[in-house]
Amino acid sequence: MEQPWSGLDAVPENARKSGILGFSAPRSHLAQRRSYFGHIAVMYIKKQRLLTPGPTPLLPAALHAMMGSDIHHRTEDFRKLYKGVLSDLRDVLATSSEVLVLVSSGTGGLEAAVQNFFSAGDEVLVCSAGKFGERWVDLTKAFGLNATVLSAPYGEAVQPEAVERALAQNKNIKGVFVQASETSTGTQHDVKRMGEAVKKTDALFVVDAITGVGTMPLDIDGWGLDIVIGGSQKAFMIPPGLAFLAVSEKAWARADASKSPRYYFDLKRERKNAAGGESAWTPNTALLLAFAEALKYIKSIGMDKLVANAQLLARATREAMTELGLELFSSSPGSSVTAVRAPKGMDSGVIIKEFRNRFNAIITNGQGSMKGQIFRFAHLGYFDFHDLFAVVAELEIILAAQGLPVRFGAGVAAVQNVYAEVALAKEAALA
Repeated sequence: MEQPWSGLDAVPENARKSGILGFSAPRSHLAQRRSYFGHIAVMYIKKQRLLTPGPTPLLPAALHAMMGSDIHHRTEDFRKLYKGVLSDLRDVLATSSEVLVLVSSGTGGLEAAVQNFFSAGDEVLVCSAGKFGERWVDLTKAFGLNATVLSAPYGEAVQPEAVERALAQNKNIKGVFVQASETSTGTQHDVKRMGEAVKKTDALFVVDAITGVGTMPLDIDGWGLDIVIGGSQKAFMIPPGLAFLAVSEKAWARADASKSPRYYFDLKRERKNAAGGESAWTPNTALLLAFAEALKYIKSIGMDKLVANAQLLARATREAMTELGLELFSSSPGSSVTAVRAPKGMDSGVIIKEFRNRFNAIITNGQGSMKGQIFRFAHLGYFDFHDLFAVVAELEIILAAQGLPVRFGAGVAAVQNVYAEVALAKEAALA
């Protein structure tokens, strides 16, 4: 009987003996290893794998729901859908704050937060530790706010003590802006401790949680988060195009005083319309249908489980990277994405390109000054251990193809160990 192909049958005998495919090949074989991996065609069917921190893989039920989008937005059918989305979103966010949904990317939600609750000349504090912190800086300047910027180097976080000192030094600060999760560097801010400092003042605490929601605990009411912004294409597992905001009563009390110009992103208008189950402007019905399914799914598993999923995948990724001798970029790593320094002397773009060419897998490069220096794996939303086993195994092959001494299976084993540890702990808890 013919034996199944093992994969090694096509490998030259000298390659097997030399350790080119095996564990820790001697450096004398690295050039041969690079040549071997560089000239063999292996994959003929390649499914695209989206491993980015947004857009993220789509929830199948949400994708199917989008096909029922032939609903007019000024009918009772739509009002029922819209009210359900707002109610379920509030439940998922576990907040008493009013929630609104906008047709825009997450950046539209950020802009709405600036223009609806602040006026030109207002003193504000902006925490910036990456490209998205810099976006807060740009937005506040665009609307004429007087921003004091607390900066941290890429890969580090702004410390809560710095926020507390800045607030103590300037009693006129009317708002504090921060990223919960700075996706460009894989860094997480201590939003809870920052909130404790802001709550002692009259300032509004405005949190970009676009990649924070669903990847880290966020007690909106308990931590004093006055305005929290999210986006559809992150942990909520649907396509880009919706932004949402949770707005506290403290923030609404400030809305009347805002003199910033606004029209499309007029949140008072949106609030009034939402009370009747309608949006102020033409909504994206397809995305709202998808959002309804995603919220239903998250409620069925629990937001805490969605967060735990991201945190577990992030932990396993960090351990795998360490086992492979790679350096994590962030000193305060979060769970939305893991940023990894490229091996010394290598442009991270090479790794990005190899993932795409070899496996049709899409991961992300660094942004701004970090482009070419780091690569990033996402964990938010519809990701599971199957995805992680594959991406780590693929990274091992890619590094080996670049001539690096990789012990095949080392990174994958680290992920397996995390999985086994957690599985055993759950079994013990149920015993």
